[in-house]
Amino acid sequence: MSEGFVDKSADQRLIWVDLEMTGLDPDQDSIIEIACLVTDKDLNILAEGPELAIHHPLARLEAMDEWNRTTHSGTGLWQRVLDSEQSLRSAELKVLHFLADWVPANKSPICGNSICQDRRFLARLMPELERHFHYRNLDVSTVKELVRRWNPALLEGFRKQGTHTAMSDIRESVLELAYYRQHMGAIGNLPA
Repeated sequence: MSEGFVDKSADQRLIWVDLEMTGLDPDQDSIIEIACLVTDKDLNILAEGPELAIHHPLARLEAMDEWNRTTHSGTGLWQRVLDSEQSLRSAELKVLHFLADWVPANKSPICGNSICQDRRFLARLMPELERHFHYRNLDVSTVKELVRRWNPALLEGFRKQGTHTAMSDIRESVLELAYYRQHMGAIGNLPA
């Protein structure tokens, strides 16, 4: 790369994030897994970032509600959290280090499903990472809610696996938005 060259495409890249948490209360619950990936503006995956279980003591996991205990035991995340040596801060720094190579700070919205919820957790528990994102959100759930109201038959064309691991959930979010894009007409701006 020549000196002074600026990769303008990096400004158009999208950062996708998913968290698994001990519950849904951003003021009380905690992040137990984080994963991220980067796509280009056309939703092609360019790089998969860290997928990290974050250590919490057994008592914290046992205090989760039944859905979380059952789900996170079934996916293996429960044991990964207990075995992990990652703190919230070390996980935050690893994700930031990965993103530094792919997307300049404050260029990409945070992308994902129900991403406002994840962003609330990041603001409290990983504030430096939360500040890396543009203030806007790209929430696939918003598109899904519009489809549910305007053209519910389209929902039948995309089914999630629902494995509830952070990386698999992000991949599904990217695929889901790509599916909806095919049906957006001029907004989707796909070649004929």
